[in-house]
Amino acid sequence: MRGAASLGYLLARTSDTLADSAAIPVEARVPHLEGFERAVAGGTEPPRWPVSLLNALADPRERALLEASGDLFAWLARLPAAEARLVREVAATIIGGQKLDLARFAAADARHPVCLKDEAELEDYTWRVACCVGVFWTKLGFLTLGARFSSEPMPRLIERGVAYGKGLQLVNILRDIPADLASGRCYLPLPDPGDSARLSEERARWGAKAAAGVEEGLVYAETLFSRRLRMATALPAMIARETLALLRTADVPVLQHRVKVPRAAVYLALVRAFLGKIR
Repeated sequence: MRGAASLGYLLARTSDTLADSAAIPVEARVPHLEGFERAVAGGTEPPRWPVSLLNALADPRERALLEASGDLFAWLARLPAAEARLVREVAATIIGGQKLDLARFAAADARHPVCLKDEAELEDYTWRVACCVGVFWTKLGFLTLGARFSSEPMPRLIERGVAYGKGLQLVNILRDIPADLASGRCYLPLPDPGDSARLSEERARWGAKAAAGVEEGLVYAETLFSRRLRMATALPAMIARETLALLRTADVPVLQHRVKVPRAAVYLALVRAFLGKIR
């Protein structure tokens, strides 16, 4: 699985870099993202990024990633056709979500916040940026490993993967509420994100949904035959579970900053995941 999964990740990181380059106006980011989207679909040659875009990236690692785009597309061309199809499919879904985000929050700022309209929009968002990854991971596992991938049938495992992806993305949303509100974004469907009492209620409600999705991820991991795959699949759920615990117990000043699991807890989760002690 490693090749296609790694390439899918790098393509998603590339599109994320294009979508989130705050130093570049939204109206300039969209064409770059659309050009990348066409190249991923196989309709055009790999894009050549202008120097102005590369110079606007503060993180040298992000610049290096964009400069390596040609290598990524060469790698995609070398993948077996069925694996490449899955990579293109998941990347297209993620890019679609990033484009929608740019359009939705184009005029948002701290004084003029924009919230998702309803739960359907939140469901759609989590599907585009996270649930589709659970589907990709599952299909790729059965494609490359067959019966050696999981003890559970693919349709049921896909359901668990979708729930897991949703849970992880909800954790990200809940953890990032302060930073998102500072830039005018609110992924929770609220009539008024400035209503702290309602925000607290919705944080708790969606936290429960996130926890349920994370538990699905742990069940998913337990069905996998490979120890390394169990470890790789369970670790994000274990860290997410720790993050949710911190969010539930944190006081208001802490919640106003990004809650982060201590590095020691991450290392402990890594050891427990390797040993199969994921509960």
